[in-house]
Amino acid sequence: MRWPLSLSLLVLLMAGCSALGAILSGSAWWLLLLIVAGVVFGAAAGFRRFGVPAPVVPVLSFGALVLALTLFFGGGTGLLWLIPTGDTLARFTSLVTAGLRSIQTQGTPAEVLDGILFLLAVGVGLLAILMDGLAIGLRLPALAGVPVLVPLLAPGFVVSEGADAAALISTAAAYLLVLRVEMHLRGLSANRQGGAAELGATGTSGAVRGAVIIAAIGIVGALVLSVVVPVRDGGAFGSRPNSALFSAGVSPMIDLGQDLRRPKAGPALHYRTTATEPPYLALLTLDDIKGTSWLPRPVEADPEKSVDAIADPPGLSAQVARTEAITSIGIDGVNTDLLPVPVPATSIAGLTGQWSWSNETRAISSSRSSTVGQRYTVTSLEIQPTREQLRESGGRYPAGIEPSLLVPEDTPAIIGETAAAVAQGTESNYDAAVAVQDYLRGNDFSYDTEAPVEDGYDGGSAEVIATFLEVKRGYCVHFSSAMALMARTLGIPSRVALGYLPGTRTSTVIGGLNRYDVTSDDLHAWPELYFVGVGWVPFEPTPGRGSVPDYAQPESSGTSGVPTGGAAPEIAPRPNDDPGLPSVTTDTAATVEEDLPATLWRIALVAIALLLLLLVPGVVRQLSRRRRRRHLASGRSGAPLAWQELADTAVDHGVPVFDTFTTRELAADIRARPGVRDTPEAQDALDRLLVATEQAHYARGSVAGPGQPGAAGTGLSADLDLVVEALRRGSTALERVRALLIPASLSTSVLRRMGLARTAPMGADTAANPHRAADA
Repeated sequence: MRWPLSLSLLVLLMAGCSALGAILSGSAWWLLLLIVAGVVFGAAAGFRRFGVPAPVVPVLSFGALVLALTLFFGGGTGLLWLIPTGDTLARFTSLVTAGLRSIQTQGTPAEVLDGILFLLAVGVGLLAILMDGLAIGLRLPALAGVPVLVPLLAPGFVVSEGADAAALISTAAAYLLVLRVEMHLRGLSANRQGGAAELGATGTSGAVRGAVIIAAIGIVGALVLSVVVPVRDGGAFGSRPNSALFSAGVSPMIDLGQDLRRPKAGPALHYRTTATEPPYLALLTLDDIKGTSWLPRPVEADPEKSVDAIADPPGLSAQVARTEAITSIGIDGVNTDLLPVPVPATSIAGLTGQWSWSNETRAISSSRSSTVGQRYTVTSLEIQPTREQLRESGGRYPAGIEPSLLVPEDTPAIIGETAAAVAQGTESNYDAAVAVQDYLRGNDFSYDTEAPVEDGYDGGSAEVIATFLEVKRGYCVHFSSAMALMARTLGIPSRVALGYLPGTRTSTVIGGLNRYDVTSDDLHAWPELYFVGVGWVPFEPTPGRGSVPDYAQPESSGTSGVPTGGAAPEIAPRPNDDPGLPSVTTDTAATVEEDLPATLWRIALVAIALLLLLLVPGVVRQLSRRRRRRHLASGRSGAPLAWQELADTAVDHGVPVFDTFTTRELAADIRARPGVRDTPEAQDALDRLLVATEQAHYARGSVAGPGQPGAAGTGLSADLDLVVEALRRGSTALERVRALLIPASLSTSVLRRMGLARTAPMGADTAANPHRAADA
């Protein structure tokens, strides 16, 4: 009776989730959410079908959700890939951390990475449990629309447009469907119980009018909320409302264009330094490419890594010259949990709150404090590698660096082709890097913050960079992303740093050092490339912004074959010096192909395990049936056992059998079933079984007792076979399959023993009880 309502609830939830398309890229995520929600609603309906009490259904539905999450996101850590283990919980924790980090760092529409997808699946599963409990458990279908407001209104908190009209209309239609289905089911129930014929005439129409009014209120409310709810200025997906990239704070994301285009700059910070050159102030580095987005590599904060002593950057050898610099920084308008510092920093003093550092990203961050009002002093190193050291750099990259070689799948060919053409004739990774930098700083390219928006290629993804290399107009995000991607296609590890340019020197002198003022207009992105023995080395490909380091200055003009226009020729990228390093020009399809057999085997094993689990009830029922037949054939049991088998078979084939039934009431229901009522032999056999059962309970002697062939043995078995065969013949194909694979008598018997079933089919206890079995 409730399956149609469960299906309509699924339609309503997925219609509401379609509104998330305004803030999420792609559409594959919607299909996974459909599967997860379908599992929850289907499991809840199945539990109710087997008589589980309403308060227990949400708990068991949550268990089904956990099994589904383990299968889809557990990565094989669960038992049989379904039952979670300690490793599964650890993986879920890492997915939650990665998802929250992605939400904080991405713009809209956001790339749906594994962490975000896991959070979406958990959220949809919980919403499905809540909707099912409201609409079916509590019989309040009108309130089932309230949880759907969560995905429906979410875009209104992130983008100014909010949910699109199609999502609102489809959700409203689905809500009306839920109410209509519920009213229809109530009408059917009332008609079956009798005395409620007028409900179909007047109650239904009134309910439809009420549903229309409620739905209209919901639509208007959603539209109003999507307009009046404050939207975060700047467009970062899920970031704090005051985390715009200037004045109020800094959002850790690569898309700086919206802030660079602001008409008025806001103060960010000021500093004094002993460095020979005013430093770039880095916030974090972006080196993890998932899909087509640049993201910071997820790194757990380690409170033990105090900023009082920061380790030297990885990969820096003692042969590279360095000098120590002291920089005193005061925050004016930056509000974030990332600390702007010259890199690489070796120690920081004067901070309030708890701050820690990451050796992988070199970011200084805090989970409890912010940069507001901070005054601190940074001791850092000025790394001064020579051209010769960079040119002679070679050898295998450390394992922790190799992820910075990955190129997104389906990266446009123009990126690798242009890099190969630019680097043609170079003899080292260093020369190739300088050639790429000079190419991007050449006369063919120009700095422009407006053109990417006007022409629709703003951002830092691979597709955007492909367009940028053709249009040749953009700002620091495009130049730094282009150099980083081109370097990776040449076999050079790369990442993108995000922070501030050195700012403007003022005439104010304190302690013999000039003060530098940094504003939001100084926000900047630049690439860093890794060289063995030197470590991460910054470059400056953006024309008109910042300054090119001494080691990255070209020794002479014309050192590389730089294309001046048109499509770059198809030239294979120069391989990495280390033959043991896998080619990075090959996308991740090869890796996917290698993992495909293991994935298929995993799916096959899970399918086999699920099939075996599905067969267990049917096998148990068959064993019980055979055991009873052996007892009948041996004469050790009489008519009550035969009647118990007949009652269980009737339950399996959809005949309603309850504890309150007498034997004659059950016999009457069985006699009215198709197949039995059309077979006189089956009706006669049913009468003989009925009489034998009643005699077994009420006769003074042992008229049909064990050991008497006329009652047990062949006669009872033959009569039982006749009636059972007639029952099966009169049942539909679906009922016969359900009786074979999911016997209701077995599940109800188990639930009854557990004290969970509200009603139970007539079985041994009933048939053996003369007070219940007596005919009036």
